[in-house]
Amino acid sequence: MDETPVQSGPAAAQVPLSAWLASVAAWFLPGFGHLLLRRWGRAAIIFICVAGLAFAGYKMGAHVYPIGAGDIFALLNHLAEIGTGALYFLARVLEPSGADTARVVGDVGTRFLDIAGLLNFLCAADAFLIARKAKP
Repeated sequence: MDETPVQSGPAAAQVPLSAWLASVAAWFLPGFGHLLLRRWGRAAIIFICVAGLAFAGYKMGAHVYPIGAGDIFALLNHLAEIGTGALYFLARVLEPSGADTARVVGDVGTRFLDIAGLLNFLCAADAFLIARKAKP
């Protein structure tokens, strides 16, 4: 087992620009950061999972929270949903009539959309660590 010591000091503080670019690309379009890092399998799995959850949530009538929604729970939902990146901005196209939260399926769709965003945040962090060579 190869254990390398954790670096501290000025050398550890320098993060290459490619790590930031991969992380932002992975957030904006799910799987794109891994695609740039030539991790083809991960890129495909991430895109299928995140986009699948987001589109399923949209089709179930998920509520897409606006930025100034009022209470803390709406703000947290907005932050989770913005995690889907470009898919969040497609919500207005996929949801022209508004949310359907009167039915239970609309509430489940909102949770699907939240989970998709949180999963994409984790995948963006994974792309950052791979680009920094902190993870194989």
